Amino acid sequence: MGELQLPAIDYGALAPMLILFGAACVGVLVEVLTPKKARNAVQLTLALVAVVAALVAVVLQRDTRVTTIGGAVAIDGPSLFLQGSILVLGAVSLLLIGERSIEKGGAFVSQAAITVGSQKDLRQAGGAPGATEVYPLTSFALGGMMLFVAANDLLTMFVALEVFSLPLYLLCALARRRRLLSQEAALKYFLLGSYASAFFLFGVAFIYGFAGGIRLENVQAAVANPQRSQVLLYAGFGLIAIGLLFKAALAPFHVWTPDVYQGAPTPVTAFMAACTKVAAFGALLRILYVAFAGVQWDFQPVLGTIAVLTMFVGAILAVTQTDLKRLLAYSSIANAGYLLVGVLAMNSEGLASTMFYLVAYGFSVLAAFAIISLVRDADGEATHLSRWAGIGRKSPLLAATFTFILLAFAGIPLTSGFMSKFAVFGAAIEGGQTWLVIFGVISSMLLAFPYLRVVVLMWLSEPGETTPAVSIPGFLTATALTLGVLATVALGVIPAPLLDLTEQAGQFVR
Repeated sequence: MGELQLPAIDYGALAPMLILFGAACVGVLVEVLTPKKARNAVQLTLALVAVVAALVAVVLQRDTRVTTIGGAVAIDGPSLFLQGSILVLGAVSLLLIGERSIEKGGAFVSQAAITVGSQKDLRQAGGAPGATEVYPLTSFALGGMMLFVAANDLLTMFVALEVFSLPLYLLCALARRRRLLSQEAALKYFLLGSYASAFFLFGVAFIYGFAGGIRLENVQAAVANPQRSQVLLYAGFGLIAIGLLFKAALAPFHVWTPDVYQGAPTPVTAFMAACTKVAAFGALLRILYVAFAGVQWDFQPVLGTIAVLTMFVGAILAVTQTDLKRLLAYSSIANAGYLLVGVLAMNSEGLASTMFYLVAYGFSVLAAFAIISLVRDADGEATHLSRWAGIGRKSPLLAATFTFILLAFAGIPLTSGFMSKFAVFGAAIEGGQTWLVIFGVISSMLLAFPYLRVVVLMWLSEPGETTPAVSIPGFLTATALTLGVLATVALGVIPAPLLDLTEQAGQFVR
Protein backbone atom coordinates (compact mmCIF):
# COMPACT_ATOMS: atom_id res chain seq x y z
CA MET A 1 0.00 0.00 0.00
CA GLY A 2 1.24 3.47 -0.86
CA GLU A 3 1.93 6.06 1.77
CA LEU A 4 -1.02 8.33 2.53
CA GLN A 5 -0.40 11.87 1.32
CA LEU A 6 -2.16 14.76 2.98
CA PRO A 7 -3.40 17.57 0.74
CA ALA A 8 -1.32 20.73 0.57
CA ILE A 9 -2.79 23.59 2.58
CA ASP A 10 -2.24 27.25 1.72
CA TYR A 11 -2.67 28.85 5.12
CA GLY A 12 -2.26 32.33 3.70
CA ALA A 13 -5.26 31.85 1.42
CA LEU A 14 -7.29 30.49 4.33
CA ALA A 15 -6.16 33.20 6.77
CA PRO A 16 -9.40 35.27 6.79
CA MET A 17 -11.50 32.25 7.72
CA LEU A 18 -8.95 30.96 10.23
CA ILE A 19 -8.90 34.36 11.96
CA LEU A 20 -12.67 34.34 12.44
CA PHE A 21 -12.88 30.72 13.57
CA GLY A 22 -9.97 31.32 15.95
CA ALA A 23 -11.63 34.42 17.38
CA ALA A 24 -14.89 32.51 17.82
CA CYS A 25 -13.09 29.80 19.80
CA VAL A 26 -11.35 32.43 21.93
CA GLY A 27 -14.76 34.03 22.47
CA VAL A 28 -16.03 30.78 23.94
CA LEU A 29 -13.14 30.82 26.44
CA VAL A 30 -13.81 34.48 27.23
CA GLU A 31 -17.33 33.48 28.31
CA VAL A 32 -15.76 31.32 31.01
CA LEU A 33 -12.69 33.31 32.03
CA THR A 34 -13.78 36.95 31.90
CA PRO A 35 -15.68 38.72 34.72
CA LYS A 36 -19.30 39.30 33.88
CA LYS A 37 -19.15 43.10 33.96
CA ALA A 38 -16.30 43.27 31.46
CA ARG A 39 -17.46 40.42 29.27
CA ASN A 40 -19.58 42.38 26.81
CA ALA A 41 -16.88 44.94 26.05
CA VAL A 42 -14.22 42.25 25.66
CA GLN A 43 -16.40 40.10 23.40
CA LEU A 44 -17.47 43.00 21.19
CA THR A 45 -13.89 44.23 20.85
CA LEU A 46 -12.64 40.73 20.07
CA ALA A 47 -15.30 40.17 17.40
CA LEU A 48 -14.73 43.55 15.72
CA VAL A 49 -10.95 43.19 15.77
CA ALA A 50 -11.24 39.70 14.25
CA VAL A 51 -13.54 40.97 11.48
CA VAL A 52 -11.21 43.88 10.68
CA ALA A 53 -8.16 41.58 10.69
CA ALA A 54 -9.93 39.11 8.40
CA LEU A 55 -10.90 41.96 6.07
CA VAL A 56 -7.28 43.14 5.92
CA ALA A 57 -6.23 39.57 5.06
CA VAL A 58 -8.81 39.48 2.24
CA VAL A 59 -7.57 42.77 0.82
CA LEU A 60 -3.92 41.67 0.98
CA GLN A 61 -4.63 38.59 -1.14
CA ARG A 62 -6.88 40.36 -3.65
CA ASP A 63 -4.75 39.05 -6.53
CA THR A 64 -4.69 35.45 -5.27
CA ARG A 65 -6.22 32.79 -7.54
CA VAL A 66 -5.67 29.34 -6.04
CA THR A 67 -7.41 26.20 -4.90
CA THR A 68 -6.26 24.61 -1.65
CA ILE A 69 -6.93 21.64 0.65
CA GLY A 70 -6.97 19.28 -2.28
CA GLY A 71 -9.16 21.59 -4.34
CA ALA A 72 -11.87 21.80 -1.65
CA VAL A 73 -11.59 25.58 -1.29
CA ALA A 74 -11.21 28.08 -4.12
CA ILE A 75 -9.78 31.53 -3.47
CA ASP A 76 -10.61 33.58 -6.56
CA GLY A 77 -12.16 36.91 -7.54
CA PRO A 78 -15.79 36.14 -6.64
CA SER A 79 -14.95 34.39 -3.37
CA LEU A 80 -12.67 37.22 -2.21
CA PHE A 81 -15.20 39.89 -3.15
CA LEU A 82 -18.04 38.05 -1.43
CA GLN A 83 -15.91 37.34 1.64
CA GLY A 84 -15.04 41.02 1.86
CA SER A 85 -18.71 41.91 1.51
CA ILE A 86 -19.68 39.49 4.27
CA LEU A 87 -17.03 40.94 6.57
CA VAL A 88 -17.99 44.58 5.96
CA LEU A 89 -21.70 43.90 6.41
CA GLY A 90 -20.89 41.66 9.39
CA ALA A 91 -18.95 44.48 11.06
CA VAL A 92 -21.94 46.84 10.70
CA SER A 93 -24.20 44.10 12.07
CA LEU A 94 -21.92 43.67 15.08
CA LEU A 95 -22.33 47.38 15.83
CA LEU A 96 -26.10 46.90 16.04
CA ILE A 97 -25.73 43.75 18.11
CA GLY A 98 -23.29 45.47 20.46
CA GLU A 99 -25.57 48.44 21.02
CA ARG A 100 -28.58 46.34 21.97
CA SER A 101 -26.47 44.16 24.26
CA ILE A 102 -25.01 47.16 26.07
CA GLU A 103 -28.34 48.92 26.62
CA LYS A 104 -30.09 48.45 29.92
CA GLY A 105 -32.48 45.59 29.37
CA GLY A 106 -31.08 45.12 25.83
CA ALA A 107 -32.31 42.84 23.08
CA PHE A 108 -30.73 39.52 24.01
CA VAL A 109 -31.36 37.01 26.75
CA SER A 110 -28.80 34.44 27.89
CA GLN A 111 -29.30 30.75 27.28
CA ALA A 112 -29.53 30.27 31.04
CA ALA A 113 -32.52 32.57 31.18
CA ILE A 114 -34.27 30.78 28.34
CA THR A 115 -34.53 27.65 30.42
CA VAL A 116 -36.42 29.38 33.22
CA GLY A 117 -39.93 30.69 33.21
CA SER A 118 -40.41 33.61 35.60
CA GLN A 119 -39.21 37.19 35.37
CA LYS A 120 -37.47 36.68 38.70
CA ASP A 121 -35.48 33.81 37.27
CA LEU A 122 -34.75 35.91 34.20
CA ARG A 123 -33.23 38.64 36.36
CA GLN A 124 -31.25 36.10 38.33
CA ALA A 125 -29.95 34.57 35.09
CA GLY A 126 -28.41 37.88 34.17
CA GLY A 127 -30.86 39.22 31.62
CA ALA A 128 -29.71 40.78 28.42
CA PRO A 129 -26.20 41.87 29.37
CA GLY A 130 -25.35 38.23 30.12
CA ALA A 131 -26.05 37.14 26.55
CA THR A 132 -22.53 37.74 25.35
CA GLU A 133 -22.47 34.33 23.66
CA VAL A 134 -24.05 36.24 20.77
CA TYR A 135 -20.56 37.38 19.70
CA PRO A 136 -18.80 34.01 19.25
CA LEU A 137 -21.98 32.70 17.61
CA THR A 138 -21.87 35.59 15.14
CA SER A 139 -18.16 34.99 14.50
CA PHE A 140 -18.78 31.30 13.80
CA ALA A 141 -21.61 32.24 11.44
CA LEU A 142 -19.43 34.74 9.57
CA GLY A 143 -16.63 32.19 9.23
CA GLY A 144 -19.07 29.60 7.91
CA MET A 145 -20.45 32.07 5.38
CA MET A 146 -16.95 32.87 4.13
CA LEU A 147 -16.21 29.17 3.68
CA PHE A 148 -19.58 28.68 1.98
CA VAL A 149 -18.86 31.16 -0.82
CA ALA A 150 -15.35 29.71 -1.33
CA ALA A 151 -16.27 26.00 -1.21
CA ASN A 152 -15.09 24.22 -4.35
CA ASP A 153 -16.56 20.83 -3.59
CA LEU A 154 -20.05 19.90 -2.56
CA LEU A 155 -19.18 18.24 0.75
CA THR A 156 -17.19 21.27 1.92
CA MET A 157 -20.15 23.42 0.90
CA PHE A 158 -22.47 21.27 3.03
CA VAL A 159 -20.15 21.51 6.05
CA ALA A 160 -19.97 25.30 5.64
CA LEU A 161 -23.77 25.43 5.35
CA GLU A 162 -24.12 23.76 8.73
CA VAL A 163 -21.35 25.82 10.32
CA PHE A 164 -23.16 29.08 9.67
CA SER A 165 -26.72 27.76 9.98
CA LEU A 166 -26.47 26.30 13.49
CA PRO A 167 -25.35 29.58 15.12
CA LEU A 168 -28.16 31.39 13.30
CA TYR A 169 -30.75 29.01 14.77
CA LEU A 170 -29.47 29.87 18.25
CA LEU A 171 -29.22 33.62 17.58
CA CYS A 172 -32.87 33.72 16.52
CA ALA A 173 -33.92 32.40 19.94
CA LEU A 174 -32.08 35.03 22.00
CA ALA A 175 -34.70 37.79 22.09
CA ARG A 176 -35.22 39.20 25.58
CA ARG A 177 -38.75 40.48 24.96
CA ARG A 178 -41.38 38.28 23.34
CA ARG A 179 -39.23 35.27 24.14
CA LEU A 180 -41.87 32.72 23.15
CA LEU A 181 -42.23 34.33 19.71
CA SER A 182 -38.46 34.33 19.33
CA GLN A 183 -38.09 30.69 20.34
CA GLU A 184 -40.98 29.67 18.07
CA ALA A 185 -39.26 31.43 15.15
CA ALA A 186 -35.97 29.70 15.93
CA LEU A 187 -37.68 26.29 16.10
CA LYS A 188 -39.39 26.85 12.74
CA TYR A 189 -36.12 27.98 11.20
CA PHE A 190 -34.28 24.97 12.65
CA LEU A 191 -36.82 22.39 11.48
CA LEU A 192 -37.19 23.78 7.97
CA GLY A 193 -33.45 24.39 7.74
CA SER A 194 -32.78 20.79 8.72
CA TYR A 195 -35.02 19.55 5.92
CA ALA A 196 -33.28 21.87 3.45
CA SER A 197 -29.87 20.59 4.58
CA ALA A 198 -31.07 17.02 4.15
CA PHE A 199 -32.21 17.76 0.60
CA PHE A 200 -28.83 19.32 -0.13
CA LEU A 201 -26.98 16.28 1.20
CA PHE A 202 -29.14 13.86 -0.80
CA GLY A 203 -28.37 15.98 -3.85
CA VAL A 204 -24.65 15.65 -3.17
CA ALA A 205 -25.05 11.86 -3.08
CA PHE A 206 -26.85 11.86 -6.45
CA ILE A 207 -24.22 14.11 -8.02
CA TYR A 208 -21.46 11.86 -6.68
CA GLY A 209 -23.19 8.94 -8.36
CA PHE A 210 -23.38 10.91 -11.61
CA ALA A 211 -19.93 12.50 -11.70
CA GLY A 212 -17.86 10.06 -9.65
CA GLY A 213 -16.63 12.97 -7.53
CA ILE A 214 -17.83 15.95 -5.53
CA ARG A 215 -15.41 18.65 -6.68
CA LEU A 216 -17.11 21.22 -8.85
CA GLU A 217 -14.63 20.69 -11.68
CA ASN A 218 -15.46 16.94 -11.66
CA VAL A 219 -19.15 17.81 -11.95
CA GLN A 220 -18.39 20.30 -14.72
CA ALA A 221 -16.46 17.69 -16.70
CA ALA A 222 -19.16 15.05 -16.20
CA VAL A 223 -21.86 17.48 -17.34
CA ALA A 224 -19.85 18.29 -20.47
CA ASN A 225 -19.29 14.60 -21.29
CA PRO A 226 -22.12 12.67 -19.63
CA GLN A 227 -21.49 8.94 -19.38
CA ARG A 228 -23.91 8.17 -16.59
CA SER A 229 -27.64 8.46 -16.04
CA GLN A 230 -29.07 11.93 -16.64
CA VAL A 231 -31.65 11.11 -13.97
CA LEU A 232 -28.88 11.30 -11.36
CA LEU A 233 -27.75 14.66 -12.74
CA TYR A 234 -31.12 16.36 -12.68
CA ALA A 235 -32.25 14.75 -9.42
CA GLY A 236 -29.02 15.82 -7.73
CA PHE A 237 -29.16 19.32 -9.14
CA GLY A 238 -32.79 19.73 -8.07
CA LEU A 239 -32.10 18.61 -4.50
CA ILE A 240 -29.01 20.81 -4.16
CA ALA A 241 -31.00 23.73 -5.54
CA ILE A 242 -33.67 23.25 -2.86
CA GLY A 243 -31.07 23.64 -0.12
CA LEU A 244 -29.66 26.81 -1.69
CA LEU A 245 -33.03 28.30 -2.59
CA PHE A 246 -34.14 27.87 1.03
CA LYS A 247 -31.17 29.86 2.34
CA ALA A 248 -31.74 32.54 -0.29
CA ALA A 249 -35.46 32.77 0.67
CA LEU A 250 -36.71 32.05 -2.85
CA ALA A 251 -40.29 30.86 -3.38
CA PRO A 252 -41.70 28.36 -2.67
CA PHE A 253 -38.99 27.81 -0.04
CA HIS A 254 -39.49 31.24 1.55
CA VAL A 255 -42.16 30.43 4.15
CA TRP A 256 -39.76 30.60 7.10
CA THR A 257 -38.67 34.16 6.36
CA PRO A 258 -41.54 36.34 7.73
CA ASP A 259 -41.84 34.43 11.02
CA VAL A 260 -38.09 34.35 11.61
CA TYR A 261 -37.57 38.01 10.69
CA GLN A 262 -40.37 39.02 13.06
CA GLY A 263 -39.43 36.76 15.95
CA ALA A 264 -35.64 37.14 15.98
CA PRO A 265 -33.98 40.07 17.77
CA THR A 266 -33.84 42.97 15.32
CA PRO A 267 -30.01 43.11 15.14
CA VAL A 268 -29.98 39.38 14.32
CA THR A 269 -32.66 39.92 11.69
CA ALA A 270 -30.50 42.65 10.15
CA PHE A 271 -27.47 40.34 10.20
CA MET A 272 -29.41 37.56 8.48
CA ALA A 273 -31.00 39.86 5.91
CA ALA A 274 -27.63 41.26 4.85
CA CYS A 275 -25.01 38.55 5.32
CA THR A 276 -26.96 35.31 4.84
CA LYS A 277 -28.22 36.55 1.47
CA VAL A 278 -24.64 37.24 0.34
CA ALA A 279 -23.57 33.74 1.40
CA ALA A 280 -26.55 31.97 -0.20
CA PHE A 281 -26.24 33.73 -3.54
CA GLY A 282 -22.46 33.41 -3.50
CA ALA A 283 -22.78 29.63 -3.30
CA LEU A 284 -25.56 29.63 -5.89
CA LEU A 285 -23.36 31.60 -8.30
CA ARG A 286 -20.51 29.13 -7.92
CA ILE A 287 -22.78 26.12 -8.36
CA LEU A 288 -24.47 27.47 -11.50
CA TYR A 289 -21.51 29.20 -13.14
CA VAL A 290 -18.91 26.50 -12.45
CA ALA A 291 -20.49 23.09 -11.93
CA PHE A 292 -23.71 23.19 -13.96
CA ALA A 293 -23.03 25.81 -16.64
CA GLY A 294 -23.20 23.05 -19.25
CA VAL A 295 -26.93 22.51 -18.62
CA GLN A 296 -27.95 26.15 -18.29
CA TRP A 297 -30.54 25.81 -21.06
CA ASP A 298 -32.26 23.17 -18.95
CA PHE A 299 -32.32 24.99 -15.61
CA GLN A 300 -32.84 28.58 -16.81
CA PRO A 301 -36.59 28.15 -17.53
CA VAL A 302 -37.19 26.39 -14.20
CA LEU A 303 -35.21 28.84 -12.09
CA GLY A 304 -36.64 31.70 -14.14
CA THR A 305 -40.14 30.58 -13.17
CA ILE A 306 -39.00 30.47 -9.53
CA ALA A 307 -37.62 34.01 -9.88
CA VAL A 308 -40.96 35.30 -11.23
CA LEU A 309 -42.90 33.50 -8.51
CA THR A 310 -40.55 34.90 -5.86
CA MET A 311 -40.85 38.48 -7.10
CA PHE A 312 -44.63 38.39 -7.15
CA VAL A 313 -45.04 36.50 -3.86
CA GLY A 314 -42.81 39.06 -2.14
CA ALA A 315 -44.47 42.07 -3.79
CA ILE A 316 -48.10 41.00 -3.36
CA LEU A 317 -47.83 39.68 0.19
CA ALA A 318 -45.86 42.74 1.29
CA VAL A 319 -48.97 44.80 0.53
CA THR A 320 -51.00 42.91 3.16
CA GLN A 321 -48.51 43.25 6.03
CA THR A 322 -49.20 45.30 9.14
CA ASP A 323 -45.84 44.64 10.84
CA LEU A 324 -42.73 46.41 9.58
CA LYS A 325 -40.40 43.48 10.16
CA ARG A 326 -42.71 41.17 8.21
CA LEU A 327 -43.00 43.79 5.48
CA LEU A 328 -39.21 43.90 5.17
CA ALA A 329 -39.19 40.10 5.17
CA TYR A 330 -41.41 40.00 2.09
CA SER A 331 -39.34 42.81 0.61
CA SER A 332 -36.29 40.59 1.14
CA ILE A 333 -38.07 37.75 -0.67
CA ALA A 334 -38.86 39.98 -3.65
CA ASN A 335 -35.26 41.21 -3.74
CA ALA A 336 -34.10 37.60 -3.79
CA GLY A 337 -36.15 37.23 -6.97
CA TYR A 338 -34.42 40.24 -8.54
CA LEU A 339 -31.05 38.81 -7.57
CA LEU A 340 -31.94 35.51 -9.23
CA VAL A 341 -32.73 37.42 -12.43
CA GLY A 342 -29.14 38.65 -12.42
CA VAL A 343 -27.80 35.18 -11.68
CA LEU A 344 -29.74 33.66 -14.58
CA ALA A 345 -28.13 36.05 -17.07
CA MET A 346 -25.29 33.47 -17.00
CA ASN A 347 -22.71 35.97 -18.24
CA SER A 348 -19.95 38.08 -16.74
CA GLU A 349 -22.32 41.05 -16.44
CA GLY A 350 -24.78 38.91 -14.51
CA LEU A 351 -22.07 37.82 -12.07
CA ALA A 352 -20.83 41.39 -11.52
CA SER A 353 -24.30 42.95 -11.20
CA THR A 354 -25.43 40.29 -8.73
CA MET A 355 -22.43 40.93 -6.48
CA PHE A 356 -23.08 44.69 -6.70
CA TYR A 357 -26.74 44.15 -5.78
CA LEU A 358 -25.81 42.04 -2.75
CA VAL A 359 -23.59 44.79 -1.30
CA ALA A 360 -26.03 47.62 -2.07
CA TYR A 361 -29.02 45.78 -0.62
CA GLY A 362 -27.03 44.70 2.43
CA PHE A 363 -26.22 48.27 3.48
CA SER A 364 -29.79 49.47 2.86
CA VAL A 365 -31.43 46.69 4.85
CA LEU A 366 -29.02 47.18 7.77
CA ALA A 367 -29.98 50.86 7.86
CA ALA A 368 -33.69 49.95 7.75
CA PHE A 369 -33.47 47.61 10.73
CA ALA A 370 -31.30 50.08 12.63
CA ILE A 371 -34.12 52.63 12.29
CA ILE A 372 -36.76 50.10 13.38
CA SER A 373 -34.75 49.37 16.53
CA LEU A 374 -34.99 53.04 17.57
CA VAL A 375 -38.80 53.29 17.67
CA ARG A 376 -39.63 51.82 21.05
CA ASP A 377 -41.98 52.02 24.02
CA ALA A 378 -42.10 50.35 27.42
CA ASP A 379 -42.86 46.99 25.82
CA GLY A 380 -39.95 47.11 23.38
CA GLU A 381 -39.83 47.87 19.67
CA ALA A 382 -43.04 49.19 18.12
CA THR A 383 -43.12 47.42 14.77
CA HIS A 384 -46.87 47.54 14.05
CA LEU A 385 -47.60 49.96 11.24
CA SER A 386 -50.31 51.77 13.21
CA ARG A 387 -47.72 52.78 15.79
CA TRP A 388 -45.73 54.69 13.14
CA ALA A 389 -48.61 57.04 12.30
CA GLY A 390 -47.43 60.65 12.47
CA ILE A 391 -43.92 59.75 13.51
CA GLY A 392 -42.65 62.32 11.03
CA ARG A 393 -44.07 65.01 13.34
CA LYS A 394 -42.29 63.60 16.38
CA SER A 395 -38.95 62.84 14.74
CA PRO A 396 -38.57 64.39 11.28
CA LEU A 397 -34.95 63.32 10.89
CA LEU A 398 -35.66 59.64 11.56
CA ALA A 399 -38.74 59.69 9.32
CA ALA A 400 -36.79 61.39 6.52
CA THR A 401 -34.01 58.81 6.79
CA PHE A 402 -36.46 55.91 6.74
CA THR A 403 -38.28 57.50 3.79
CA PHE A 404 -35.01 57.62 1.87
CA ILE A 405 -34.28 53.96 2.62
CA LEU A 406 -37.78 52.90 1.58
CA LEU A 407 -37.45 54.86 -1.67
CA ALA A 408 -34.17 53.06 -2.26
CA PHE A 409 -35.95 49.72 -1.81
CA ALA A 410 -38.54 50.94 -4.32
CA GLY A 411 -35.79 51.64 -6.86
CA ILE A 412 -36.05 55.43 -7.08
CA PRO A 413 -33.18 56.99 -9.14
CA LEU A 414 -30.09 58.31 -7.34
CA THR A 415 -30.29 55.47 -4.82
CA SER A 416 -28.43 52.18 -4.72
CA GLY A 417 -31.73 50.33 -5.21
CA PHE A 418 -32.20 51.88 -8.65
CA MET A 419 -28.64 51.14 -9.77
CA SER A 420 -28.89 47.56 -8.48
CA LYS A 421 -32.06 46.79 -10.41
CA PHE A 422 -30.75 48.60 -13.50
CA ALA A 423 -27.57 46.50 -13.39
CA VAL A 424 -29.22 43.09 -12.98
CA PHE A 425 -31.98 43.83 -15.49
CA GLY A 426 -29.42 45.06 -18.03
CA ALA A 427 -27.37 41.90 -17.58
CA ALA A 428 -30.49 39.74 -17.95
CA ILE A 429 -31.45 41.45 -21.23
CA GLU A 430 -27.94 40.90 -22.55
CA GLY A 431 -28.19 37.26 -21.50
CA GLY A 432 -31.44 36.76 -23.43
CA GLN A 433 -33.73 36.76 -20.38
CA THR A 434 -35.88 39.73 -21.34
CA TRP A 435 -39.04 37.98 -20.14
CA LEU A 436 -37.66 37.99 -16.60
CA VAL A 437 -36.96 41.71 -16.81
CA ILE A 438 -40.57 42.42 -17.86
CA PHE A 439 -41.92 40.54 -14.84
CA GLY A 440 -39.29 42.21 -12.65
CA VAL A 441 -40.39 45.71 -13.66
CA ILE A 442 -44.06 44.86 -13.06
CA SER A 443 -43.36 43.41 -9.62
CA SER A 444 -41.19 46.42 -8.75
CA MET A 445 -44.15 48.71 -9.41
CA LEU A 446 -46.34 46.55 -7.17
CA LEU A 447 -43.73 46.50 -4.42
CA ALA A 448 -43.51 50.30 -4.39
CA PHE A 449 -47.02 50.49 -2.90
CA PRO A 450 -46.27 49.10 0.61
CA TYR A 451 -43.18 51.32 0.85
CA LEU A 452 -45.12 54.43 -0.12
CA ARG A 453 -47.89 53.47 2.29
CA VAL A 454 -45.42 53.63 5.16
CA VAL A 455 -44.12 56.99 3.93
CA VAL A 456 -47.66 58.41 3.78
CA LEU A 457 -48.43 57.01 7.23
CA MET A 458 -45.37 58.67 8.76
CA TRP A 459 -45.84 62.09 7.22
CA LEU A 460 -49.54 62.62 6.53
CA SER A 461 -51.11 61.04 9.61
CA GLU A 462 -51.57 62.76 12.95
CA PRO A 463 -49.60 61.32 15.88
CA GLY A 464 -51.80 59.36 18.25
CA GLU A 465 -51.59 58.51 21.91
CA THR A 466 -50.01 55.18 20.99
CA THR A 467 -47.34 56.73 18.76
CA PRO A 468 -44.11 55.71 20.51
CA ALA A 469 -41.14 57.89 21.25
CA VAL A 470 -37.99 57.68 19.19
CA SER A 471 -34.95 56.83 21.28
CA ILE A 472 -31.69 58.67 20.64
CA PRO A 473 -29.32 56.24 18.94
CA GLY A 474 -26.20 55.23 20.78
CA PHE A 475 -22.80 55.62 19.18
CA LEU A 476 -22.73 52.11 17.70
CA THR A 477 -26.23 52.28 16.22
CA ALA A 478 -25.61 55.79 14.91
CA THR A 479 -22.42 54.58 13.23
CA ALA A 480 -24.16 51.59 11.65
CA LEU A 481 -27.07 53.74 10.46
CA THR A 482 -24.75 56.39 9.04
CA LEU A 483 -22.71 53.81 7.14
CA GLY A 484 -25.87 52.24 5.71
CA VAL A 485 -27.31 55.56 4.55
CA LEU A 486 -24.03 56.84 3.12
CA ALA A 487 -23.52 53.60 1.18
CA THR A 488 -27.09 53.79 -0.15
CA VAL A 489 -26.44 57.33 -1.39
CA ALA A 490 -22.93 56.71 -2.71
CA LEU A 491 -23.82 53.55 -4.64
CA GLY A 492 -26.74 55.38 -6.23
CA VAL A 493 -24.79 58.49 -7.24
CA ILE A 494 -21.32 57.10 -7.98
CA PRO A 495 -21.70 53.32 -8.48
CA ALA A 496 -18.79 53.05 -10.94
CA PRO A 497 -16.01 52.18 -8.43
CA LEU A 498 -17.91 49.21 -6.98
CA LEU A 499 -19.14 48.11 -10.41
CA ASP A 500 -15.56 48.18 -11.69
CA LEU A 501 -14.45 46.15 -8.68
CA THR A 502 -17.13 43.53 -9.30
CA GLU A 503 -16.12 43.28 -12.96
CA GLN A 504 -12.48 42.77 -12.00
CA ALA A 505 -13.50 40.10 -9.51
CA GLY A 506 -15.87 38.31 -11.91
CA GLN A 507 -13.79 35.29 -12.82
CA PHE A 508 -14.01 31.90 -11.12
CA VAL A 509 -10.88 29.81 -10.82
CA ARG A 510 -11.34 26.48 -12.60
